[in-house]
Amino acid sequence: MIKHLVCCCLLIITTFSSAKEAESVGVGYSLNGEHKFITGYKKANRYIFNQESNRIVHLVTLDWPPYIGEHLCNKGWVFQFAVALLTSKGYQVQIEFLPWARAVHEVELGQADILFPEYYIEDAAPSDNVKGKKRRELLALSNEFPGGEIGFIKRKGEKDNFAGNLSHLEGENIGVVRGYQNTPEFDAMMDNNEFNVVKAVDDLQLLRILVAKRVNLVIGDPKVLRFIINYSDLSHKEKTELVTSIEDVEPALKYNPLYFALSNKNPNWSRLLVDINTALYEFYNSGETTRIKNAASLTCMGG
Repeated sequence: MIKHLVCCCLLIITTFSSAKEAESVGVGYSLNGEHKFITGYKKANRYIFNQESNRIVHLVTLDWPPYIGEHLCNKGWVFQFAVALLTSKGYQVQIEFLPWARAVHEVELGQADILFPEYYIEDAAPSDNVKGKKRRELLALSNEFPGGEIGFIKRKGEKDNFAGNLSHLEGENIGVVRGYQNTPEFDAMMDNNEFNVVKAVDDLQLLRILVAKRVNLVIGDPKVLRFIINYSDLSHKEKTELVTSIEDVEPALKYNPLYFALSNKNPNWSRLLVDINTALYEFYNSGETTRIKNAASLTCMGG
């Protein structure tokens, strides 16, 4: 009897383990009048699609809801979009979620092929990973795809000096996420030490240093910063307190489109860049980019 129970327990554990390892994600898209549906599976830390292809592309990304996130419905529209673009060109896609600074490190050092989603990287932006190098010496940017607003967030009810002019904020205490691009003008001023910058490891910590009064402003996508609160494992009370203690600074800095950033250490990066840009054009021109983006809202109720 004991032997039988042990065997049953082992079977249950093995089955559960296998089910966990075999987590699947479906991606659908239409191109040239043909609908495709691809199922990917999680193996180790990567989501793998189109395993039949030997043209493997390793992408690294982050939890950045509502655009993309490992625990979002269908992993978010940007995840779906990336898989659709690359599989439409015959690539095997392997996507790994990492903390952003580590994701940047892996691509700049050539340990992964693509970093996404990325903001525009100005020519003068220094690499935090390769001494003496600019980021654009290590990475090639794709053409753009839809993004969102970027702006400042402050503590609710407090005054700010922004009024649409970054020069009004010289010497201000501002929170940023380590490794994030923001806007070319802001980043150039930051690199020139015109602000007193405090760096956070992620968006949630960014908001925490704001409400703790370590900084007076933080910079980011307001939609992400609010979504990340609900996405977190904070208690309901903590979420409510955090979301009600912040507000947007008007006006927003700008609309920021998104990009794929390719490591030029991949010997095939130029061919890969051409394929991505071609797919971006095809998907945009056919309306498929908009359909994938809108489908996330319809099927996942905003996730």
